[in-house]
Amino acid sequence: MHVMTNIASLLKAEITRLARKQVLAETMALKKAASTYRTEIIALKRRADSLEAELRRLNKRQAKVQATEPTEEPGQKLRFTAKGFASQRRRLGLSAAECGLLLGASGQSVYNWEDGKAKPRARHLAAIASLRTMGKKQAAAKLAEMRQ
Repeated sequence: MHVMTNIASLLKAEITRLARKQVLAETMALKKAASTYRTEIIALKRRADSLEAELRRLNKRQAKVQATEPTEEPGQKLRFTAKGFASQRRRLGLSAAECGLLLGASGQSVYNWEDGKAKPRARHLAAIASLRTMGKKQAAAKLAEMRQ
C-alpha cells in the first residue's frame, strides 16, 4: 500500500508542476501583450496631444484671419473712391503689385482703380475694406506670409 501512495503523490506533484508551467507561460504572454499595449497607448496619447496642439494653433490662425476680414452685413454697401484707395495704398507703403497681391488682383488692376478707369468687383471691395483696418506692419506681415 505504501507504493500506491507514493505513485499518487508523484502523479499529483507532476500535475502541479505541469499546471504551474502552463500558467507561467500564459502569464508571461499576457504580460508581454500588456506591455506592448501600454507602449502603443502612450504613443497614441502623444499623437493625440500633438494633434490637439496643432488644432489649437490652426484655430488661432483662423480666428486671426477672420478678425482681419471685414464682416459685411447684408444691408451694408461698401463704398469705393479712387482717391481714397490711392491714399490708402500710400499710407501702407505698398506698391501696386504688392497691393494687388493682398487684394487678389493684378498690379495693373490697382492702377486702373486708382485712375478711375475701372471699378473693383464686389470680392475686391471686401478685401479693400479690410485694408482700411490694417497698419503697415500687418500689411507687411500678411505679404510675407503670402509669399511663403
